[in-house]
Amino acid sequence: MASLAEIRAKLKSQEVNRSTSNTGGDNAIYPHWNISEGSEAVVRFLPDKDETNTFFWTERNMIKLPFAGIKGQTDSRPVTVQVPCMEMYGKTCPVLTEVRPWFKDKSMEDMGRKYWKKKSYIFQGFVTTNPLAEDSTPENPIRRFIIGPQIFNIIRGALMDPEMEEMPTDYLKGVDFRITKTTKGGYADYSTSKWSRRERPLDEAERAAIDTHGLHNLGDFRPKEPTEAEVKIIAELFAKSVEGEAYDLEQYGQYFRPAGVAYQGKPQVAVPTASAPAATPVAEAAPTAAPVTATAPAPQPEAAPATAVPAGDSAKRAEDILKLIRSRQAK
Repeated sequence: MASLAEIRAKLKSQEVNRSTSNTGGDNAIYPHWNISEGSEAVVRFLPDKDETNTFFWTERNMIKLPFAGIKGQTDSRPVTVQVPCMEMYGKTCPVLTEVRPWFKDKSMEDMGRKYWKKKSYIFQGFVTTNPLAEDSTPENPIRRFIIGPQIFNIIRGALMDPEMEEMPTDYLKGVDFRITKTTKGGYADYSTSKWSRRERPLDEAERAAIDTHGLHNLGDFRPKEPTEAEVKIIAELFAKSVEGEAYDLEQYGQYFRPAGVAYQGKPQVAVPTASAPAATPVAEAAPTAAPVTATAPAPQPEAAPATAVPAGDSAKRAEDILKLIRSRQAK
């Protein structure tokens, strides 16, 4: 387990870098976004099983690709396909490579934000005070939490505070975290969430749960890294989304598809030119082949690149972008 000093050092290094540049279908994920306004859920975060992870969370970057509907379905409503951003794996993302220049044109800002990566953070731990009337709770009380940037910044800020002397995940001297929900401007607001002031050792039941069930390897709940062939599929889907086409389930269903949409077609033989073989669909968590589910709230977008002076008509610019995307894919 990394020390508090190691976490602070790595967080600080990430600040420098920024300035210079499976649900499994169960209820293991605690839906804190469903608590009522004015209520509070108290949770206790636990370390990652993966001792090579400095932090007690793992970051997830996803890109949402909106489509007008599903091809061949006359009554189809607009759908969204979520795909992993390759920057999450330290690789070049074909979507962000195309999107970044859009922010140099003020008329393309909104479109750029729509396709910008959305960040969320996966934690694990106990729910010690639960204001939700859940129909059932999982046998394993070690829940997972999908935390958005607003709450994450509170967690992160406190870790950088020199007055925090112990790791908040320490079994004996750790502290709970209080998730408080209010509203601001008609939207959920968690800005009053905070760490508890008092240390609390894990009780016997919590220690027994860790001994019985073990900790999760948080990296298992990120999407698996796409193959070379799947990266080309992501680029194709992005281009078709920008063009306003309907989603082709028959062509892309075995790779990425909207949440809740089943695919029963035969595996495609023709795959975009790549050395890697065809693969199963990417899931939110590693073991299953289902697409990312919509049980968690939509992750909030990372701050988009700075904007510049407008540079021409928006429609003409969008057409030029599509031509550029197609020309790159043809190479």
